[in-house]
Amino acid sequence: MRRPVAIRLSAAVGTLALAAATGAVLAAPEASAAAGGATGYATQNGGTTGGAGGQTVRATTGTAIHAALCNRASSSTPIVIQVEGTINHGNTTKVSGTSCNTAADKIELKQVSNVTIVGVGSGAVFDQLGIHIRESSNIVIQNVTVRNVKKSGSPTSNGGDAIGMESDVRNVWVDHTTLEASGGESEGFDGLFDMKDNTQYVTLSYSVLRNSGRGGLIGSSESDRSNGYVTFHHNLYENLDSRAPLLRGGIAHIYNNHYVHLNESGINSRAGAKARVDSNYFEDSKDVLGTFYTDAAGYWQVSGNIFDNVTWSSPGGDNNPAGPNPQSNTSVSIPYAYSLDDASCVPGIVSRTAGANKGLAVSDGSCSVQSPGPTDPGPDPTDPTPGPSQPSGTNLSLGAGADGSSKASGTSYGNVRDGDLGTYWSPAGTTGSVSVKWGAATTVSKVNIREAAGSSGTIGSWKVVNGDTGATLASGSGAGVIGFPATSLKKVTFSITSASGTPKVAEFETYAG
Repeated sequence: MRRPVAIRLSAAVGTLALAAATGAVLAAPEASAAAGGATGYATQNGGTTGGAGGQTVRATTGTAIHAALCNRASSSTPIVIQVEGTINHGNTTKVSGTSCNTAADKIELKQVSNVTIVGVGSGAVFDQLGIHIRESSNIVIQNVTVRNVKKSGSPTSNGGDAIGMESDVRNVWVDHTTLEASGGESEGFDGLFDMKDNTQYVTLSYSVLRNSGRGGLIGSSESDRSNGYVTFHHNLYENLDSRAPLLRGGIAHIYNNHYVHLNESGINSRAGAKARVDSNYFEDSKDVLGTFYTDAAGYWQVSGNIFDNVTWSSPGGDNNPAGPNPQSNTSVSIPYAYSLDDASCVPGIVSRTAGANKGLAVSDGSCSVQSPGPTDPGPDPTDPTPGPSQPSGTNLSLGAGADGSSKASGTSYGNVRDGDLGTYWSPAGTTGSVSVKWGAATTVSKVNIREAAGSSGTIGSWKVVNGDTGATLASGSGAGVIGFPATSLKKVTFSITSASGTPKVAEFETYAG
């Protein structure tokens, strides 16, 4: 006999708090931006491609993300921002420019279009810092964790929403993300995934939403019915009180999700909303579908769902649960192609694919998991100076010494610090290390690895190492500008650990800021 629903929000808070306290971040394989392409309603209205085809830059701080937006030629110039490390209030500031409209207390995607934010390397964690999308279109957010965003207490960000969209937003694909809190509204948290004020054509796929009072909503009030055309598929909703999601008007397609420990209510279709609910697995939960907390009815079409140890309250007043034997009371036509996994295999598929740091694995539509294939492409190989714009200040490598651990015939370590892009250093093979050193301790916070003409895109994975202590300062893939906390050292090493051919490093530039 299955146990009754007993878990509450506090049950998982200890584990989450421990991870936060230790700073633990799961290792993640390198991830390509928008691998496999958008799905669901994000494919409609012209489709959702994010920054595909634009410059690729790497960011390790919130300020760097904002700077990447602001350094574009225009607010619609495509850009892929690869993010690694922990993004928080301490490293996020407002950046100004004609192509951006940023803020200091959140990651602000306001009045912009054609943007991809994708976690790479060892993972991207937005800690207590929400992502806000406003008056924007064609946005992709992929392979990131957003956690513990608060609307009250300290610090606050984004009205307490992990990811929030509002005011004429179009075409957003959020994929392979982990969105989590450590409690409900009384602990200062709000929604994990909210849409309001005319937000349309959105897909949330292969993501985890957990440990919150509120999963998310479509529509901020009973009168906010201008939102809709949202797809939710292959997501894990775990240990939530309600709003999984809450729908006020509009149309939603909800399929192949795993719901476990929904404590008060789940899919709440109200105020005229229509939800197509296909082949989901509901487990150890209460009132997983219906119209709740209002007399403004919503509607649903159901097929192929499994209800495993789900309890249902009696209808009456402002509660109209769909169970214990849910039946369709509307029909919803879906305009895009999709494949349904059988509900019986949904828990297994979702556990292997949903959330950040899962290698962007997806279902093949027949209860098997497949990899998207491509890995992190690094900077655009057609860009002669890949990565963010040239750092400001003096290149500290000029006039400094150089050495390394391997070199090919006819190349010199000194070629990486001579200011001449026509000369270069190569390892004796596809891997090797080259260093810049000084006679006295020098503070460095950025390096710029510039590949020689004809070799752009050859460098694969790398580490930047403090040559004095052996500590890794940064890691990733692809040449370009690399930032890390300011470090005083006498020697810094760029170590190439994989490449698609023989790398040619024309310049190993170093900067204080």
